[in-house]
Amino acid sequence: MRRITLTRFLIEAQRQQGAQNSDLRLLIEVVARACKAISVAIGKGSLGGVLGDAGSDNVQGEAQKKLDVLSNEILLEANEWGGHLAGMASEEMELPHAIPTEYPKGEYLLLFDPLDGSSNIDVNISVGTIFSVLKCANAGCDLHDHDFMQKGTQQVAAGYTVYGPSTLLVLTLGNGVHCFTLDRELGSFVLTKENLSIPEDTREFAINMSNQRFWEKPVQRYVDELLQGKEGPRGKDFNMRWVASMVADVHRILTRGGLFMYPLDSKTVAQGGKLRLMYEANPMAFIVEQAGGAATTGRERILDLQPTGLHQRVPVVLGSKNEVERVTRYHLEGSQG
Repeated sequence: MRRITLTRFLIEAQRQQGAQNSDLRLLIEVVARACKAISVAIGKGSLGGVLGDAGSDNVQGEAQKKLDVLSNEILLEANEWGGHLAGMASEEMELPHAIPTEYPKGEYLLLFDPLDGSSNIDVNISVGTIFSVLKCANAGCDLHDHDFMQKGTQQVAAGYTVYGPSTLLVLTLGNGVHCFTLDRELGSFVLTKENLSIPEDTREFAINMSNQRFWEKPVQRYVDELLQGKEGPRGKDFNMRWVASMVADVHRILTRGGLFMYPLDSKTVAQGGKLRLMYEANPMAFIVEQAGGAATTGRERILDLQPTGLHQRVPVVLGSKNEVERVTRYHLEGSQG
């Protein structure tokens, strides 16, 4: 079996499909190298002095971990100088990050959650990095928030890494979803799964049950049906899985199907939801749809949402298509009385 590295995969995609240009290829390779550096830091754990709180809060007022700050810095520094970006935006920063004036500017925008699930890092549970790539309509001009305010349908690439027993990179260029595994000896990401596909039906769901009393009635109805199992209206048993790390939960769904939900509830309604549209919901929705799944807010397709702010939050329901459609139908029936 031939070993196809990420670099070879991207070059062949460029030649055969015209799926990208050289700047986009360089961007993805640089992000992958930054993720390798993050993987090394995470792998050292206490030995590297990277665990624990950073003593600061991010723009959302959440306490930052040392690895949140470090991962953010690694991604910024890796992508500043290559000439492929017009700018960057991070979940950890209030404002966009402009490319320093001494470096050339490109036509792409990079958005990222540098360390998703970082609350798990001190207990050695899988975490990850999520990223999204957009084209900049005003490449070469001064960067503003509105340059990033593009619907998820306009993404040209998206991906995530999972830092677990092995480090995985999952990527879509809008033509299927592919998984690469980091060969630690060679230092290269190697293609290990092509054209990932999410089954339309599932017996697994992922949701934070501790929030049950705050959910809206359609979610209460849906989860109650699942918990009734064979004796209930669904006529089959369901298993619940919840890692509290979106990349880990979504990767399980990409691997064997399932449903991930962080729905709107009475605790998050004032801010619009829990997860960030630009850094989490859009890239994951793009990946899931490319793998044959679906992604909605419970009421509308995530990729059709028009962003109104860099740190906008939304509810998220994604995964196996038939279950997402059922949850969405319950919400629409509820809104109709």
